Amino acid sequence: MKKPKILVIGSINMDLVTQTNTIPKVGETVLGEHFFSVPGGKGANQAVAAAKLGADVTLLGCVGDDAFGSELKQHLQTQGVNTAHIQTNSETSTGVASITLSEGDNSIIVVPGANHKLTPALVQQHEKLIANADLILLQLEIPLDSVVAATELAQKHQVPVILNPAPMQKLSKNLILQAAYITPNEHELESLLASTNLSEEETNILKEKSIVTKGAKGIQLYESGKEQLVRGYQVEAVDSTGAGDTFNGALAVSLSTGSPLIKASQFANAAAALSVTKLGAQAGMPTKEEVESFLHSH
Repeated sequence: MKKPKILVIGSINMDLVTQTNTIPKVGETVLGEHFFSVPGGKGANQAVAAAKLGADVTLLGCVGDDAFGSELKQHLQTQGVNTAHIQTNSETSTGVASITLSEGDNSIIVVPGANHKLTPALVQQHEKLIANADLILLQLEIPLDSVVAATELAQKHQVPVILNPAPMQKLSKNLILQAAYITPNEHELESLLASTNLSEEETNILKEKSIVTKGAKGIQLYESGKEQLVRGYQVEAVDSTGAGDTFNGALAVSLSTGSPLIKASQFANAAAALSVTKLGAQAGMPTKEEVESFLHSH
């Protein structure tokens, strides 16, 4: 079967991770247990997740002309991601995320760096790439104007878009209505509904296209106006970093192969559950065979 062609347009970061028993309060110093650096960024994470699950994945993004940038591009290539359209920018550094892990949860500070060089003009230069994709995957760690430009081009060429509205910010009505699917968590959905001046009809449209992630509780979605819950899976969480990105990458793969929404959500839910059982956003991402085996056993 032909591999689905997925274009991810988004961020590329180096994650600087500290493991500790106690997250420090303001002004407090605590001792950490471990430190390591791992490839990250929501765009790169989702690209790797989709590639590991068997898709033909291209990533459009920006890195700095520095050691992190070179390392990240090489790593993405080894994960099966097409990096031919990753731009190297000499004016700024590669993006970084400072992550603190404690008791299976995380807190994160992101410094965007070169990710903010992914401009609408750069997106428009890649219109042919967008037109030839089966599905576009977007997040909000790049300039919002660039997300809008990509969505408009995708609509022009009738290519469906999955918009992951994270980190959350106010979105235009047009952007919400143009995306085929939106994947907020519960808090992001509340913010979307509160911050966007939608009519009752438009609110219903937003709910119909929203696939709401609720952690271990599962996924909430709507079909024909009826709310449905796709159950979660109980696993021992080691590191939740990248679970949402795994979900989005897996959802993109499953939908682009023609799976119905509920089946695609079950597949994505299982992939996300597996991802939290290992350290590192990308290192914990499962293969298609691992997800299918997990689903079979559950």
